[in-house]
Amino acid sequence: MLKVESKASSLPDVDAEAHHRMMEEVSAFGGGSDGAMHRLTLSEEDRQARDWLAAWMKRIGLRVEIDPIGNMFGFLDWAGDDAPLIMTGSHLDSQPNGGRFDGAYGVVAACSAIEAIRKKVAETGIEPQANFVVVNWTNEEGARFQPSLLGSGVNTGEHTLEFALARRDGDGVSVGEALNRIGYAGTSPRVVPDALIELHIEGAPFLEKAGQRFGAIDRFWGAAKYRLAFLGRQAHTGPTPMAERRDALLAAGYLIGELRAIADEGGVNLHTSVGRLEVHPNSPNVVPAEAVLFIELRSDDREILEAAEEKLKTRMAECAARAKVGYEVRAIDRRKAGPLNSRLYALAEETAAALGHETMRLSSIGGHDAIAMAAVTRSLVILVPSVGGVIHHPSEFTTPEDRLLGVEILAGMLWRFCQDGDLLKS
Repeated sequence: MLKVESKASSLPDVDAEAHHRMMEEVSAFGGGSDGAMHRLTLSEEDRQARDWLAAWMKRIGLRVEIDPIGNMFGFLDWAGDDAPLIMTGSHLDSQPNGGRFDGAYGVVAACSAIEAIRKKVAETGIEPQANFVVVNWTNEEGARFQPSLLGSGVNTGEHTLEFALARRDGDGVSVGEALNRIGYAGTSPRVVPDALIELHIEGAPFLEKAGQRFGAIDRFWGAAKYRLAFLGRQAHTGPTPMAERRDALLAAGYLIGELRAIADEGGVNLHTSVGRLEVHPNSPNVVPAEAVLFIELRSDDREILEAAEEKLKTRMAECAARAKVGYEVRAIDRRKAGPLNSRLYALAEETAAALGHETMRLSSIGGHDAIAMAAVTRSLVILVPSVGGVIHHPSEFTTPEDRLLGVEILAGMLWRFCQDGDLLKS
């Protein structure tokens, strides 16, 4: 069993005022007056946020590195080459018209936690036993470029750099072009730490409903993401008889209803969605020639997910035939369900206990960069509540008190690595 100091006073002190100020500063880049955040990856707003983060890293003496997919790393090299490397952070990109805390909170929290342990080391005079790195991953959200988790996926080797740089947005701009445009196409090698801790808002109601203030993920759901195109024939909506229409959007409508039926058939352990729909030529008086659906299937059970995929394949063909159109699957991205690191979970649990809080055991249905990184290193996602369980919406909010608690627990976990570089060894 991992052991932590039992008194909260022995843990690092987080500068609450500085943390909340940093959160306000980064929220200015793409933030709206109604709480909305529109900071798509590799956009001008993302460049501004990245510049802000790089300036902070350099100001406190971190070594800043950027890799070819634009992942940003700020290294605190103070324990020697043989010491373990502990990574923490998240992502600065947002959903369109999303919230301010998803991702960005984890980056700011990492900065605040690093400041806290630096201060604690100075106060105690101990010799640090671990090095640290703050990370900002590229394209976690997958809103502008698909697939999501692109930067961490390149870092793990799941995607080749060539594949990632060639991804294009709806305007035809590639990842490589966008990186060059904002000046964040780096040359540094991939970074595989000895452990990764990502702090995030929950984005679900479970903590709030249970009256808990802290949770950690021990397992994540698998996913299958399809980009499917129905292919019809463009025609005038006025004179073209209904029987002669080859309406791609009609097929899409049929399938969207079928996807909900598949979810109902699969039970509570299956989620389905079409979160994005692209219609061409997208004119009010033209029968759509093409409808592209971005489909997601999610489950924590491999058999349920595989069965849902088979149903999807059958019903996409049926929907195409019913609408008298063709179809093609243009991309499939899959992520297997799996566990996160049990030792890091125990460390989170005991650090929270030292601050007087229980740890709620949770599963992750959505993706996180720490989940992608679990393929190559010890990894954990820790969570603080979202008010109302809201995420990806302008009303997304986590109270200042809960945000501060998350940073305090993160800093406490990092402090344990400062004290014991062999913490995760068998």
